[in-house]
This record gives sequence, C-alpha cells and structure tokens, in this order.
Amino acid sequence: MIKKITDTVCYVGCDDAELDLFESQFEVPNGMAYNSYLIEGEKICVMDTADRRVCDQWLANVTEALDGRCPDYLVIQHMEPDHAAGIVILAQRYPEMKIVGNAKTFAFFSQFFADDLGDRKLVVKEGDTLDLGGHLLRFFMAPMVHWPEVMMTYDESDGIFFSADAFGKFGTLDTDEDWACEARRYYFNIIGKYGAQVQAVLKKAAALDIRIICPLHGPVLSENLPYYFDKYKVWSSYEPEDKGIFIAYASAHGHTAAAAQQLKALLETKGAPKVSIADLTRDDMAEAVEDAFRYDRIVLASITYNAGIFPCMEEFLHHLKAKNYQNRTVGLMENGSWAPAAAKLMRAELEGMKNITVLEPTVSIKSSLKGETPDSMTQLAEALLRS
Repeated sequence: MIKKITDTVCYVGCDDAELDLFESQFEVPNGMAYNSYLIEGEKICVMDTADRRVCDQWLANVTEALDGRCPDYLVIQHMEPDHAAGIVILAQRYPEMKIVGNAKTFAFFSQFFADDLGDRKLVVKEGDTLDLGGHLLRFFMAPMVHWPEVMMTYDESDGIFFSADAFGKFGTLDTDEDWACEARRYYFNIIGKYGAQVQAVLKKAAALDIRIICPLHGPVLSENLPYYFDKYKVWSSYEPEDKGIFIAYASAHGHTAAAAQQLKALLETKGAPKVSIADLTRDDMAEAVEDAFRYDRIVLASITYNAGIFPCMEEFLHHLKAKNYQNRTVGLMENGSWAPAAAKLMRAELEGMKNITVLEPTVSIKSSLKGETPDSMTQLAEALLRS
C-alpha cells in the first residue's frame, strides 16, 4: 500500500492481517502494520524496512514508489527484526545506497546479518543532520524506547517526527477502532518498563515543531497531536489514566470468580462509577496489564495453590513488576480450603513495587462464600471507594 503523507513523503509499509501473535506473545486479533516511509528530496531516503512476513509486498511498494529511481539512503531507526528484515534485501538491490544508523545500530546489524556493509555505513549521533535537498533530517537518540540502539528522526522541512516504535499500536491500518485502546495495550506491554526513557524523548520532542507523527506501527497521526503526547506523558509517568477499580481474579473451580463478581456488584451498588474485571485464567494477559495501569485502584483475588499463588496470578504480578507498576492502591482477596496463603504472598510481591498502598482488610475465603457477603468484603469495598 502506497499512500501520500505530503507531496514528497509517502507510506510504503504493509499490513499483516494474518498475524495472530505479535512478538510470539501478544494477541493481535486485527493483525499488525509494519510501517516504512519514502522521502523524496533532491536525494531519496527510505525510512526503515519491514518484517520478513511482508518483505515481498514491502519491496514491491518501495519499487513502485521509486518508479525506476535508486534510493540514496536507508535510515535504520530500530534494528528489531520486525523492522529490519529488509535491510540486506534493499542494500543488495541498490549497491550505491548509503545505510544510516548509529554505532549501536551497526553493532546489532552484525549480530543479525552476515553481510558486511563496508564503507556504505553512515554513522550518526545525537543532533546530526542529513540534508536530502528539500528535506533536512535531524537525528535524536532514544535509547531503551525500547531497545538500546533506537533513534528517532525529525524532518525539519515538513515537521514530520519519525518516532520509531513510540506512538504505535496493535492492528492493521484499515482497522476501524479507537486509537487509545490498542495503543495503551501496546505501550504498557512493549515499552512500559522504560517510562524514564520515554519522558526523556518527550522533552526532546517538546522543542520541535511537530506537525505529523510517523510511527513504525499504527496510523500516521496528523490531527490533535497534543492528545497523543498527553497520553504518553501520563503513561510514561506511571500515573493512573482514569479513576476506576480493576478486579483481576485467578480461580480454579469458580468460587473465587464468584467472589470477585460479588465484589464488583457490591462496588457498583455503592456507587463506583467504573469497575472492570478480568479472569486471568482465560482473558488476554496483555489486556489485564493494560487495565492495571489504566485505573488507579486494583483488587487481586487468587486461590492458594500448592501453598503458593495460582500460576496465572503469579504470572500477572510478574508482568506488573517487570513493567515498573507503581502509584496504585491495591485490595487483596484470597481463597483456600485449608491454610490460605495467597494474600500474604501477593502482598510480598507488591512490596517489591514502588508507591503501592495495600488496603485493609484482606478478604479471606474458606472454599466459597455460599452467597454471603462477609463483613470484610463490605469493609474492603468501602475502603476502595474512599481511596
């Protein structure tokens, strides 16, 4: 698919509607877009390549956009394979083309590919420029957003910010859906660990006159840009985006699930404006991580299993810790037919996270509630609503 962005910049990337798991772990029911761009000045520059699954179509798009011409430069902003699979293909087809990257870019290139780019490498660093004639590209290093070699590129002529993986989302470009939902799930699961590094990039971006954002996944953004920057400011600061309560439960035989639903109903009866709930045994784990970061309060409900935490809850807590979960209020529920220990163990996991407030009391269930609403659940609900 070739699409004009400006008179001299076009999209040459590809959709992959057949992909089921991005990075072999994240469900993508609407597939994925792999973005690449072509800039036409006096000299021609290709921005990034594509995943091997779509390389044939990507190369066809680039060839069509070039219309018999040869590109002068290929800029590599990110060496992750879903953006780098076409580097060698394009380099072999156009032997005069220079390859632009930073020192870490080419170190990673040598780890992925056996080819030697020799004197074709053009190594850039923070603030360096590349004059295409009609387009002046300025490079900004963005280490750990979300790999060490990542850099972003600002086209000073058109005000285009080529943002690498930042401002991306899951889903193909022809998917009709709200940007924020899948961008949020993408951000916290892909980039979420590196909030401080994202904040550093946002400071650099604030000094630029950005009129268009061209990410490596998801749509080109050209309207209401403050909305997207504001989302990234909130997400990267680990502050809640919305006031609400997220209940994440891990249940083996349904009794803990019933208790979680009972708490949800109780909270709604008492006036909670937003209560979201997830079954960690069946629902998408990445969605659960997204909601944990979205809302300001969370309830963790787990059975005790082999004297520990039920595996899916343990995995969920591991994801939260790995993504620097912080600044939240937490309620705990446990279930155990004998020697319940899940709450104590979940609390221990939370102690390794920053700025977490654990509410009292803990709701401790012996096998099932049998329709009852224990005083501890009512007290926890009231504590959640007060916090």
